[in-house]
Amino acid sequence: MEKIRKGDEVIVIAGKDKGKRGAVARRVGAGHVVVEGVNRVKKHVKPNPVKGVAGGVVEKDMPLHVSNVSLYNPATKKADRVGFKLLENGKKVRVFRSNGEVVGA
Repeated sequence: MEKIRKGDEVIVIAGKDKGKRGAVARRVGAGHVVVEGVNRVKKHVKPNPVKGVAGGVVEKDMPLHVSNVSLYNPATKKADRVGFKLLENGKKVRVFRSNGEVVGA
Protein backbone atom coordinates (compact mmCIF):
# COMPACT_ATOMS: atom_id res chain seq x y z
CA MET A 1 0.00 0.00 0.00
CA GLU A 2 1.38 3.38 -1.00
CA LYS A 3 1.60 6.32 1.39
CA ILE A 4 0.91 8.84 -1.39
CA ARG A 5 -1.77 8.13 -3.98
CA LYS A 6 -3.35 9.79 -7.00
CA GLY A 7 -5.65 12.64 -5.95
CA ASP A 8 -3.94 13.30 -2.60
CA GLU A 9 -3.24 16.90 -1.59
CA VAL A 10 0.54 17.18 -1.08
CA ILE A 11 3.04 19.88 -0.19
CA VAL A 12 6.60 20.01 -1.56
CA ILE A 13 9.14 19.83 1.28
CA ALA A 14 12.40 20.04 -0.72
CA GLY A 15 13.69 21.46 -3.99
CA LYS A 16 13.07 24.57 -6.08
CA ASP A 17 9.28 24.45 -5.52
CA LYS A 18 9.50 24.02 -1.73
CA GLY A 19 6.28 25.12 -0.02
CA LYS A 20 3.98 24.72 -3.06
CA ARG A 21 0.82 22.65 -2.73
CA GLY A 22 -1.06 20.63 -5.31
CA ALA A 23 -2.92 17.43 -6.05
CA VAL A 24 -1.14 14.31 -7.26
CA ALA A 25 -2.05 13.92 -10.93
CA ARG A 26 -0.44 10.51 -11.39
CA ARG A 27 2.25 8.18 -10.10
CA VAL A 28 5.27 7.48 -12.28
CA GLY A 29 6.74 4.14 -11.30
CA ALA A 30 7.17 3.33 -7.62
CA GLY A 31 9.20 6.35 -6.56
CA HIS A 32 7.91 9.39 -8.44
CA VAL A 33 4.71 11.45 -8.59
CA VAL A 34 3.46 14.25 -10.85
CA VAL A 35 1.90 17.12 -8.90
CA GLU A 36 -0.37 19.62 -10.67
CA GLY A 37 1.26 23.04 -11.04
CA VAL A 38 4.57 21.98 -9.46
CA ASN A 39 7.96 21.38 -11.14
CA ARG A 40 6.79 22.95 -14.41
CA VAL A 41 9.26 23.05 -17.32
CA LYS A 42 9.15 24.45 -20.84
CA LYS A 43 9.45 21.72 -23.47
CA HIS A 44 10.06 22.32 -27.15
CA VAL A 45 7.69 20.12 -29.20
CA LYS A 46 8.03 19.32 -32.89
CA PRO A 47 4.86 19.54 -34.97
CA ASN A 48 3.28 16.20 -35.86
CA PRO A 49 0.49 16.51 -38.43
CA VAL A 50 -0.43 12.80 -38.11
CA LYS A 51 -1.30 13.21 -34.41
CA GLY A 52 -2.59 16.76 -34.92
CA VAL A 53 0.07 18.28 -32.64
CA ALA A 54 1.09 21.85 -33.35
CA GLY A 55 4.75 22.59 -32.66
CA GLY A 56 6.04 25.17 -30.22
CA VAL A 57 6.99 25.58 -26.59
CA VAL A 58 4.64 23.93 -24.09
CA GLU A 59 4.73 23.88 -20.28
CA LYS A 60 4.35 20.53 -18.61
CA ASP A 61 4.59 19.12 -15.09
CA MET A 62 7.55 16.83 -14.50
CA PRO A 63 7.78 14.06 -11.88
CA LEU A 64 9.07 14.62 -8.34
CA HIS A 65 10.54 11.96 -6.07
CA VAL A 66 8.13 10.90 -3.31
CA SER A 67 10.73 11.78 -0.67
CA ASN A 68 10.40 15.45 -1.69
CA VAL A 69 6.63 15.63 -1.07
CA SER A 70 4.52 15.08 2.02
CA LEU A 71 0.78 14.76 2.56
CA TYR A 72 -0.97 18.00 3.49
CA ASN A 73 -2.99 17.79 6.70
CA PRO A 74 -5.97 20.23 6.52
CA ALA A 75 -6.49 20.07 10.30
CA THR A 76 -3.00 21.35 11.16
CA LYS A 77 -2.45 23.15 7.81
CA LYS A 78 1.04 21.61 7.61
CA ALA A 79 2.86 18.72 5.99
CA ASP A 80 2.39 15.46 7.83
CA ARG A 81 3.79 11.95 7.84
CA VAL A 82 1.61 8.95 7.12
CA GLY A 83 1.12 5.75 9.07
CA PHE A 84 -1.12 2.72 8.70
CA LYS A 85 -3.77 1.38 11.05
CA LEU A 86 -6.06 -1.64 11.06
CA LEU A 87 -9.71 -0.90 11.81
CA GLU A 88 -11.99 -3.24 13.78
CA ASN A 89 -13.45 -4.64 10.56
CA GLY A 90 -9.95 -5.62 9.36
CA LYS A 91 -9.60 -2.81 6.83
CA LYS A 92 -6.16 -1.16 6.53
CA VAL A 93 -6.30 2.66 6.34
CA ARG A 94 -3.79 5.52 6.15
CA VAL A 95 -3.65 7.90 9.13
CA PHE A 96 -1.85 11.17 9.85
CA ARG A 97 0.94 10.70 12.40
CA SER A 98 0.35 14.02 14.20
CA ASN A 99 -3.32 13.57 15.16
CA GLY A 100 -4.23 10.00 14.13
CA GLU A 101 -7.07 11.06 11.79
CA VAL A 102 -7.81 8.89 8.77
CA VAL A 103 -6.49 10.35 5.49
CA GLY A 104 -9.30 11.44 3.16
CA ALA A 105 -12.04 10.99 5.74
